[in-house]
Amino acid sequence: MKDRYIYPAIFDYADDGISVEFPDLPGALTSGDSDEEALHMAKDCLALHLYGMEQDGDSIPDPTPISELPQMPKKVVVLIDVWMPPFRDNMAERAVKKTLTIPKWLDDIAAENKVNYSHILQDALKDYLGVSERKKLR
Repeated sequence: MKDRYIYPAIFDYADDGISVEFPDLPGALTSGDSDEEALHMAKDCLALHLYGMEQDGDSIPDPTPISELPQMPKKVVVLIDVWMPPFRDNMAERAVKKTLTIPKWLDDIAAENKVNYSHILQDALKDYLGVSERKKLR
């Protein structure tokens, strides 16, 4: 797992916008209405795609050198650079929805007392697991 990845993306210019694909990463596709938006979306797409591959334990291919990519009309090769540590942190801290089941009588009392289920469950899980905060990888 690397902290920085740099991959070539192909920006395909059409009348209805810019589509972006990563030749080394099948399924990593995005688009934008302007160069700025396409670049922003490409960075997000690349980080999310690589994060998913890391989480799945997939082998991450080496990027193809730009000189080996064919030049095509209305298509431009752009190097996209992503710094993964803050992206991984954001993904680890994102909220995850969980469904739980409790007896109705307990739910009624909790509602009367304006209980915040998410807060209570987080506190109870931390106490049960003996942790107070997330352990960072580095």
